[in-house]
Amino acid sequence: MSVNGKISNDTILSNAKSGDNKQAEVLIVQNRSLVEAIASKYTNSSLEYDDIVQEGMIGLLAAIKTFDKNNGTSFKTYAATCINNSIQTALKKFTRQKDIPQSQVIEYAEEEIPEQHGSISAEDYYIAGESVSMLAKILKENLSDYENEVLRLHIVGCNYNEIANRLSKTPKSVDNALQRIKKKLAAVNFKTDKYNYEV
Repeated sequence: MSVNGKISNDTILSNAKSGDNKQAEVLIVQNRSLVEAIASKYTNSSLEYDDIVQEGMIGLLAAIKTFDKNNGTSFKTYAATCINNSIQTALKKFTRQKDIPQSQVIEYAEEEIPEQHGSISAEDYYIAGESVSMLAKILKENLSDYENEVLRLHIVGCNYNEIANRLSKTPKSVDNALQRIKKKLAAVNFKTDKYNYEV
């Protein structure tokens, strides 16, 4: 499972999917450039770039939780699909709230996206879409509004002090929130064969 003492990507993915938050953070760091590349295609949208990256990171987290190497799709291809789905879902929700014409959303959603690493099967494409929806539901039902904000800032790379300043909280409060978040996310078990989850 390792090469020259280093943990293989397959092992990191497996551990992260099983609830190892440190391994999940390794994957988030490794794939941040993928999120940013995809987010850059949406810079003319109604959302701020930082918000787009946050939504993309949520998609990446969903990919980490639901990826199945046995389906024959590479992780980067699967992750790219989850990232795009997450961003586009957020854009559609935002435009509904702001009464932006639906025609603009459709036109924008059809813009060219970054080249993916291989092709994705119809089944994996469906699972990718479902995984984003599942994670969004999990976060909404199991995290407080404050915890959701802390998570979003944490996964885009903000440190404790930066999060505390943005949310007008203390670093200790942020640390406590992250510990609660990690425990909740570690308990999440996606069942992609039935497209549901347990927490």
